[in-house]
Amino acid sequence: MAIQLFQYPNTNSNLPLRVAQGHFATSHSHINYYIDLTMTKHRLSEAREAAVELAGTFKPSTIVDTILCLDGMEVVGACLASELTRAGFSNMNAHRTIYVCTPEHTSGSQLIFRDNSAPMIVGKHVLVLAASVTTGYTAQAAIEAIRYYGGIPVGIGAIFTCVDACEDFPIVSIFNTKSILSDYRSTNSHDCPMCKAGLRLDGLVNSHGISSF
Repeated sequence: MAIQLFQYPNTNSNLPLRVAQGHFATSHSHINYYIDLTMTKHRLSEAREAAVELAGTFKPSTIVDTILCLDGMEVVGACLASELTRAGFSNMNAHRTIYVCTPEHTSGSQLIFRDNSAPMIVGKHVLVLAASVTTGYTAQAAIEAIRYYGGIPVGIGAIFTCVDACEDFPIVSIFNTKSILSDYRSTNSHDCPMCKAGLRLDGLVNSHGISSF
């Protein structure tokens, strides 16, 4: 069965939010809305719009040496690096530019950096950039990995979030459940009210997208 997406009304017509309502499973929880950020992550025009909006949410005094991209956010990350550089954000890198990198995930869901990429983390002020933050597990793992490798986490940005903070960092976002989708729910699979009501799953969701049933 194909998932039916609808475009949620947004004041920025160049950055639409595409969602589908149903019963979906992620690796950490069950959710009642699937947020499709595929075009925002991979279409340059939308990635630029997202970067512009996110850049305006960070304090100009924030030092950003590296943007750590989760969930396939490298295009948005590159655009955000360009926006932060244009806006005069400080960085401590020798070439006065911002690194954009992504972690490697082990089979145990740990985040690691190889010897060639670790220098972009060690001793750097690192901004975590995620597509969406629902449970906060992945963002927390990113913060822990940055600290483990000797980096300095400075903030978390996301396109969509339903939590306010992670590891004492407020999550800045373009969309959140305070302004839209107020009935968005992310629950443990054992406590899922839709499962208890006998509703079958509509699909499996991860950072790559959705597989519908």
